[in-house]
Parts: sequence; structure tokens; C-alpha cells
Amino acid sequence: MAEVSFYHVTQTAPLQALARLMEKVHGQNLRTVIRAGSEDRVREVDTYLWTYNPASFLPHGTPASPQPDIQPVYITAAAENPNDAKVLVLLDNVLPEDMQGYDRVLYLFDGQDDGQTRTARDHWKVLKQGGHSLAYWEQQDGGGWKRSA
Repeated sequence: MAEVSFYHVTQTAPLQALARLMEKVHGQNLRTVIRAGSEDRVREVDTYLWTYNPASFLPHGTPASPQPDIQPVYITAAAENPNDAKVLVLLDNVLPEDMQGYDRVLYLFDGQDDGQTRTARDHWKVLKQGGHSLAYWEQQDGGGWKRSA
């Protein structure tokens, strides 16, 4: 069963926090699926990851990209894992029914949005009752993370 880490984004924009986490995950040569709440959000994340830092390159693809199976980071709104990723990143309070095949799940939520925070708390309870190993990471000044639970 996958370990689920909740990332409470409070100090930066959620996409900025996502990009920094993806740099770390990609730096460990781990394939990732980013699951967004809608196709519009997939396009937004895709555009952001291509443009957020001119000095950085984070290779990734979407369902519109050729050869999804070779993408190190794959962004989708569907329940798919074409690149055989071991890391699943959840945005927009998406909570899939099945997380089989993933070693780690990163659940990012916007701490400035009361609705996202409430939903994240509800999802924490559901996953805890389901027997998942959970961790809570709180964003610190400067954008770093501190494990709190």
C-alpha cells in the first residue's frame, strides 16, 4: 500500500510548490504521474512546468504528447499510468479509488483555500481508515517543508 504524504501549501503558489517537488522527484530518477482535476488544469500545469524557470528543464508530457510511455513526468486528469510511474501526485483534491502500483503518493493542497483544506482533512480521514501510511508536510517560509505528523 502506498505511503501518502499530504503537502499543505501555504507560502507559495501551488504550482510553484509542485514544480519544486517535481524537480526533487525527477532528480531521484523516479517516474511520476500528476493527476489534475480537469483537462483545463492539465493544460495549466503543462504550460507552467515548461515556463516556470528558464534555467530549469523538467521533461514531461500529457495525453496530447507523443509516446506517453517514455515521459518521466506525465500530467493527466484520467486514472492512467502509461509511464509505469511509482510516484503519484494529486492536485485539486483528486482522490483516486485505486493507488495500486504506486510506491508514494503526494497530495498537494492549497492552504489558502478553505474548501481545499477541508476536503484534504476529509481525505486524510478516509485514507487513515483505509490503512494507508500517512505523513503531513507543512510548507515553511522560503518554500521548504517540515514534517509535522
